[in-house]
Amino acid sequence: MRWQGQRLGETDAGALPGMEHLGGFVQSVTTPEFAGVVFHEVLAKSALNHVPTASGVPFDWTVNPYRGCSHACTYCFARGTHEYLELDAGHDFDSQIVVKVNVAEVLRRELARPTWLHDPVMLGTNTDPYQRAEGRYRLMPGIVSALTDAGTPFSILTKGTLLRRDLPLLVDAAREVPVTIALSIAVFDDVLQRAIEPGTPSTAARLDTVRAAAETGFRVTVFLMPILPHLTDSIPALDDALRRIADAGATRVVFGALHLRPGAKEWFLRWLEREHPELVSSYRGLYPGAAAYASKAYRTWLAKRVRPLLRRHGLGGQAEDDSPRGEGMPGLTQRRSTAATVVTTARGRAAASAPAMLF
Repeated sequence: MRWQGQRLGETDAGALPGMEHLGGFVQSVTTPEFAGVVFHEVLAKSALNHVPTASGVPFDWTVNPYRGCSHACTYCFARGTHEYLELDAGHDFDSQIVVKVNVAEVLRRELARPTWLHDPVMLGTNTDPYQRAEGRYRLMPGIVSALTDAGTPFSILTKGTLLRRDLPLLVDAAREVPVTIALSIAVFDDVLQRAIEPGTPSTAARLDTVRAAAETGFRVTVFLMPILPHLTDSIPALDDALRRIADAGATRVVFGALHLRPGAKEWFLRWLEREHPELVSSYRGLYPGAAAYASKAYRTWLAKRVRPLLRRHGLGGQAEDDSPRGEGMPGLTQRRSTAATVVTTARGRAAASAPAMLF
């Protein structure tokens, strides 16, 4: 999803590489509280992104208020998208953050069009809407309000504890439209978590966010993804993770093995060579050549290992492989074939229904 729609003006030869045609560019900002991070503020021409059918995901529309992510997860699948801006998928992805400062206003206009069919919208599928930048720019309250006022169901997937700031707003939204919340928590070893996800809140802080959301009435899903071969896939590690997830009040878990897409693959393998050189040959065997996904044999083995542990801890759940495109996935709003009816009911006074139903 390139930012072709940003081309509102003439070429700027002095602009940051990749942003020469961003006619909506406002300014680049650095602040002491975000050391090493540059925010590039732009005026967006569009907010809703239509997901290509070939993507294989169970939703059609997304909103991405940020490009790049200071969470700096070494394995992040979205790293390659930064190369569309002629920025690199490594350090630039972590530190050069593009901010659509007017995204809420543009979204509200798009949702008001007669052609909008109230399809579910997903937040958090590319870069995290509750990354640290959200503490500065506060774009999510406007986005949530625009979606709610337009009668549009939505889902949020995040690693960010800033979600807790907006829980009252989300509770109110869930009285009007279906809202789902999911937390991504992949690594439960504190040392490994700081090494591989250096910009994220701690695992404990994210579990506290699950607990806070559950206490307000949301049925929270945790995405135990990615599970890292030879690092987080042992039975003791998985058992500990699922025990802590259940204790935090989550109801379901979606799990899956590490993806290594172009951009992310090179960056992750560089990290692995530095931190765990003994595992490099194993990973090259699991992800040979240009392969982005672990072998089917490994994914099947992993599912057989996780499913009994889910039952042990009283958690619903599934492997990500269990949801082909066109079917709903726990933690995400369903696609329009079922959601449209729900929206009609909600706008017709389903305000008394419980917040955020996850199936």
